[in-house]
Amino acid sequence: MGIGRASLRATVVTMRLAGAAFGSALAMAPIATSPSAAQATLENEQMLLEADTLTYDQDTGIVVASGDVRIAYQGRRLVAQRVEFNRNTSRMYAFGDVEMVDADGNRHYADELDVTDDLGEGFANAIRIETTDETYFAAESGERQDGSVTTFNSGVYTACKPCEEHPEKPPIWRVKATKIVWNGEEKTIRFINSRLELFGLPIAYFPVLEVPDHTVKRKTGLLSPSLRFGTYTGTGLVVPYYWALSPTYDLTTTVTGYTKQGFLTEAEWRQRFNNGAYSVKAAGIYQLQPSAFPGGTVDATTTLRGMIGSKGEFRINPRWTFGWDVMVQSDKNFAHTYNIDGYNQYYRDDQIYLTGLNDRNYFDLRAHRFSVQESILGLGGTEVQPWVLPSFDYTRKADEPVAGGELTLNVNAQNLYRSNLQTTPTALVAGTNIPGVQGANGRLTTEVEWRRTFVSPGGLLVTPLLAVRGDAIYSNLSATTVAAMAPITVGGVPITDIRSAYFRYMATAGMEVSWPVLFASDRSSHVLEPVAQVFARPNAPYATTLGIPNEDAQSFVFDATNLFERDKFSGYDVIEGGVRANVGLRYSGSFDNGWTAQAIGGQSYHLAGINPYNPFGAASPVVPNLVNAGAFSGLETSRSDYVALVGLTSPRGLSVAAGGRFDETTLEVRRVDLRASASAGTVSIGANYAYIQAQPLYGFATDRHQLTVNASARFLENWRIFGSGTYDFVSGALLQDSIGFGYADECFAFTLQALQMRSAGGPTTTSVGFNFSLRTIGDFGQSTSGLGLGL
Repeated sequence: MGIGRASLRATVVTMRLAGAAFGSALAMAPIATSPSAAQATLENEQMLLEADTLTYDQDTGIVVASGDVRIAYQGRRLVAQRVEFNRNTSRMYAFGDVEMVDADGNRHYADELDVTDDLGEGFANAIRIETTDETYFAAESGERQDGSVTTFNSGVYTACKPCEEHPEKPPIWRVKATKIVWNGEEKTIRFINSRLELFGLPIAYFPVLEVPDHTVKRKTGLLSPSLRFGTYTGTGLVVPYYWALSPTYDLTTTVTGYTKQGFLTEAEWRQRFNNGAYSVKAAGIYQLQPSAFPGGTVDATTTLRGMIGSKGEFRINPRWTFGWDVMVQSDKNFAHTYNIDGYNQYYRDDQIYLTGLNDRNYFDLRAHRFSVQESILGLGGTEVQPWVLPSFDYTRKADEPVAGGELTLNVNAQNLYRSNLQTTPTALVAGTNIPGVQGANGRLTTEVEWRRTFVSPGGLLVTPLLAVRGDAIYSNLSATTVAAMAPITVGGVPITDIRSAYFRYMATAGMEVSWPVLFASDRSSHVLEPVAQVFARPNAPYATTLGIPNEDAQSFVFDATNLFERDKFSGYDVIEGGVRANVGLRYSGSFDNGWTAQAIGGQSYHLAGINPYNPFGAASPVVPNLVNAGAFSGLETSRSDYVALVGLTSPRGLSVAAGGRFDETTLEVRRVDLRASASAGTVSIGANYAYIQAQPLYGFATDRHQLTVNASARFLENWRIFGSGTYDFVSGALLQDSIGFGYADECFAFTLQALQMRSAGGPTTTSVGFNFSLRTIGDFGQSTSGLGLGL
C-alpha cells in the first residue's frame, strides 16, 4: 500500500535497538489505534520518518520510503532519495545523495549506504565524512562496526577545507592510506600503508601511523619526531612520547640519538591545580665523543652530563602569587649545549619569588642566582655572578590624601654574595672598573615621598614635593676586592674608604611648575607645556668615597625620557645629592587626518653642592661608584647636554621617532637613537639606528654606530617573506643577517629561515631551520647550527 507525503510525526513509530519489527511498525502505523500501547511495548524508543511515498510489501517484509526521505533516531539523522528497510534482516539501505549526521554532529556522505536499523553500523560506497572540527575523510568504501569503529578502504584524510572554486584540486596536505581505521571509542585514527602528500606531492611514507582524532586535546602516544644537526654533536633524531596520565598531570619522555654523542634522554612532568601549575624536567647524556668538542672547553672535558629543573606558579589568593624557576646541572653549559627547552638561555636567572598586588600597593620578594651557560673552563661569566638572597621591593600609597597630597612609601632591600671578583670590562683610564665585588654586601633603603598639585585660575600647575630617604649598608669585602680598589686615586690621593657598615640619608624639597596651553583650530589641536623643576638636597654622603658597592645602578643613560626624574640613577646603590634644576618643554598634537605628534626636550642644571655625576670636577671624570656610572653621561658639567625626543604617528601605519643628546656648548652630537616603522597593505618595514660617542670609562674607546633593518611582506594571501640585518659602521661589517619565508593558513603552516652571525676576528656562525605544522597531525622541524661554529 502507499501513503502520499506522510509525515510520521502524526504516526510516530517506535522500535527497540535489537529485534524490533521496524517494517511491521511502519506498515501498522497509519492504522494504529493505540500509540501509547505501542510505545509501552517498544520501551519509548521513537524513530521519526518523513517521505513522499511509503510502501510495504508483506510478502518480502520490505518497507520502501522514497522521495526526500528524512529519518531521525537517537540523535542520528539520515537524508536520502530512497530508503529500503528489510524486516527480516533489520537492515536499512539508502540510495541517492545520502547524508547522515551521527550523534556527535559528524556528517557522512555516500552514494549508497547499508546500515542497521539503529543507524549505528553499516557499509557505504564512495563515502565522505566531515567532522565537527573541520577534518575530512574520503574513501572508495567504508564500514562502521560496533557503533564506534569506522574503516575506510583506499582512504584519504586531511584537515584542510576543500577549495570551493576548484573542488577537484588536492588540498595543501593529505594522508593517503590503503586503510584508515577511525576508532571513536579510543579516539584514534590509524593509517596503514600511508603516505603524506604536500601540495599533491608525496613527501613521506609510513607503514603504520596513528594519531589522535579531532576530539582529543591530550592523549598518550608518540609525538612528532624532529631532527637536529650540530657540528660537535652530530645528527640527532628527536623522538618524544607523551603520557596522558590524568586530566591534571602528564609526562613527556624524549630520546634524542646523536651520531657523535649517543643518546640524550629527557623527561618532563607537568601538573595543574585549580590555583596554578608546576613542572619538573630532567635530562642526561653519556657523551661518547667529548673530544669532538673544541679542546679546553667544558663540553670536551666531561662525559656524564645532566640537569634537573623546575618551574611553577601558584595564585595563593587574588592578591598573592608564589612561583619559581630553578635549575641545577652537572656543569655550567649542559642545558645550553644540548638546547634543553626552557632551560637553554645563555644568561640564566634562577629565582624563587612571592609577589602581592592590591590596588596601588605592591610587594615583591625574590631570591636570585645568576649564571652564564658558557663553555669557558675555570673563571668565566658564571663564576663572577652573584647570589641575591633576597631582593625585596615594597610600595604603598596612602588610601586617603595626606595634607591634601599623595603619600608614597618605598622600601628596597638586597643581600648579595659573590665568590669571585668581577673586573670586566677594564676601564681604559683612571683605574679598574669593578662591576661585582667579591664577598657579601647588603642594603636596606626606605623612602617616603609626598606630593600635591595645585591648579591656579590661569591653568598653572604647581606641584611641591618632599622626600626623605635612609640607607643602611653593610659590606664584607674580600682582601682581593680591597686590593683592586686601593690603586684608584684622584690627583694621587686615594679615595677608597672600606667600612663594614655605612649609614646615609637624603632629604629632598622640590617644586615642579608647568603650564599646559591648548591651541586648537578646525583641523588640529596642540598642547604646549613648559616645565621647570628644582630639587634642593644636601650633598650625597660618601659622594667622593670609593667603598660602597654598586650592583643595581650600573646602567645609566641620560636622555629625554628621564629628564624630569628626581633621581636619574637606575637603582638605589648610588644616591643623587646637591641642588639640581630641570627645564624643558613638552608637546603633543593631533590632526584631523589622523596624524599625531609628541615631543619633549630640555636641559638639566647642577646649581649647588657636589655633582654626583662628576664629584671631583672637570679635571677628572672618575665617579667613585666602582663602575663610573654617570661619567660621560652629559650630566657631568654644571649645564648638562641638551636632550630631545620627537615622535610622529600616522593612521596608515607610519611611525617615526628620533631622540638625541647634544653638547651643551658646541651642539656636537653625543648620542642619537632613530626608530622608524611603516606598513602599507601587506608590506611592513622597520629600522633602528644608534650612535653613541666613545665612553672610555665604560670600556668603549671608540664611537659606536649600528643600523638594524627588518622587513616582511605577504603575497598570494598566505605566503610571507621576511628578513633582517644589522650593520656596524665602525668595523664596516654586517654583524647579522637573516632571510626566510613562510606559509600559513587554517590547516598548515611552514617557515624556512637562514641566519648568519659574525664577530670581529672570529668565524661566521650560520644556522638554517625550518618548521611545518599540520593541524591535527603535529609539528615537524629541523635546525642546522654551527656550519661555521656551533654545536
